[in-house]
Amino acid sequence: MKFAKRVQQIKPSPTMAMAAKAKAMAAKGISITDFGLGEPDFNTPAAAAEAGIRAIQQGFTKYTPPSGTEELKEAVCRKLKKENNLDYEKKEIIVSCGAKHTLYNIAQVLFERGDEVIIPAPYWVSYPDQVLLNDATPVIVETREEDQFLMTPEQLKRAITPRTKAVILNYPSNPTGSSYTAKHLEALAGVLSDAPVWIISDEIYEKFIYDGVAHTSIASLGPELKRKTIVVNGVSKAYAMTGWRIGYAAGPKEIIDAMGTVQSQSTSNPTSISQKAAAAALQGSDAFIKTMVAEFDRRRLFVVERLNQIRGIRCPRPVGSFYVFPNIKGLIGTGYKGYQIKGSTDLASFLLEEGGISTIPGEAFGAEGYLRLSYAVSREVLSEGVEKLKNAVLKLS
Repeated sequence: MKFAKRVQQIKPSPTMAMAAKAKAMAAKGISITDFGLGEPDFNTPAAAAEAGIRAIQQGFTKYTPPSGTEELKEAVCRKLKKENNLDYEKKEIIVSCGAKHTLYNIAQVLFERGDEVIIPAPYWVSYPDQVLLNDATPVIVETREEDQFLMTPEQLKRAITPRTKAVILNYPSNPTGSSYTAKHLEALAGVLSDAPVWIISDEIYEKFIYDGVAHTSIASLGPELKRKTIVVNGVSKAYAMTGWRIGYAAGPKEIIDAMGTVQSQSTSNPTSISQKAAAAALQGSDAFIKTMVAEFDRRRLFVVERLNQIRGIRCPRPVGSFYVFPNIKGLIGTGYKGYQIKGSTDLASFLLEEGGISTIPGEAFGAEGYLRLSYAVSREVLSEGVEKLKNAVLKLS
């Protein structure tokens, strides 16, 4: 059987693949500490869950408009105004089946053969593949640990060509936890303001920010930037609603309309029940978020301190998200029995099979020599997992 060429260019999500392997081992009775998937371990806020239950009880279980309900769009508009200093009308909002779906809709609308899309590395694993699925070319800009894994204006300027269609910014970052401050964004804006390039601003981790750093949306830096930016967000992370599958985008009406057309011919509307729950989450108290982020901050400091005590590992302290991205280059070239650690994939496999710890290799994010660990697990699990990791590394020589 011959498949379309686009399918042959991409690979399954490495994060999902590692999670599946870890779950298969756990099903055999092997104790696995999972630092792989990025999913808050908190339950959905009660107000959102109750709104979903009421939606079922009241029969709100039918089709909605393909691009989302008016109620949820209005809630998104209020959120963007209050929290991000961004004014949008409902016609400039689309609700989709998760932020990943939102990003794919953008790719469908904007990218085609001959286009180039700038993606700073380390990057979220789906960015390059979504570009490839739409026949465009990912242009990877390799950032440096000493620059906090942030793309510099000079790097951006060098990467832009007459074929550049868009640049994807993700802040705070999955996988590094780094984030662009207003000052960083203004420097990038100095390059982007005069370039005929779309800005895709993935801000799904905006609530997970620490050390007094403030989140600023690049779209809020001026009318010209807002006109060329599509802001992507959702309720999955901030409200622990990953399974509800609600993401959204805000941007110029012509882009949002085109995304709505694509969505109407693919998934149609997001789940009606989930939209009710998402509206309740966005309109509710932020006490839940403050509690969750405070706990994640404590875990962040704990795991960074413990990882930095392990031979061969150096872990920068991230300012955002709920991931750490330790440098494991000091372990490359080591081995144990049949294991030879030639890179991050080898180390991740060794840690899973020999240590019972699930991590994601940096290679999957375009950054060899690193691992991604999620600390969206309880402190007990975190402590146990880091101890297992230390004991596994001690075997390497």
